Amino acid sequence: MKHQKFFLLALIIVIIDQAVKLLVHFNMDMGPAGEVSLLGDWFKLHYILNKGMAFGMSFGSTYGKLFLTLFRLVAIGGIGYLLIYIAKNGYSKGLGWCIALILGGAIGNLVDSIFYGVWFQNAPYSAVTPWFHGQVIDMIYLDFWEGYLPNWIPLWGGKKVAFLPIFNLADVAIFIGVLLILIKQKSFLSRASVK
Repeated sequence: MKHQKFFLLALIIVIIDQAVKLLVHFNMDMGPAGEVSLLGDWFKLHYILNKGMAFGMSFGSTYGKLFLTLFRLVAIGGIGYLLIYIAKNGYSKGLGWCIALILGGAIGNLVDSIFYGVWFQNAPYSAVTPWFHGQVIDMIYLDFWEGYLPNWIPLWGGKKVAFLPIFNLADVAIFIGVLLILIKQKSFLSRASVK
């Protein structure tokens, strides 16, 4: 079957992502106390929990995390179906690899959301159940910039802002997959032989 190699890549990403998250969980202190500098002050390992979506955004209701996790579960099913469709219908192999990166990253973060609330008791105190309310483990910290924007910038001028993303390997896989699709969309979205 033409799609097996893509699912194998997704599985490898999930295994590596989960292995790194488990290493971080069992071997690092959370927050600044456990921070490890890799390249100066701008690239560090920094263990935090993310209760919502990218950049810590979340839904405000009691059941927001549950709906988000269920949406992710349905989306992963759709991405898996799309991967099979791409492989069977002669689309670019490059597109298949990118979708596999996205699928692996999505599953990696979904494992955290579904199980970590139970396995590591990291669901928020207000969660109605630890199942489907687990917080995602993030650890890659890029300390790019923090400061005040000039007053002449509309809306944000004079305010303190920080561009300090903290993410995980699953997020990296998703980002790379989406970025490559955007860059190579013309060649990826034209049908070619997938061999």
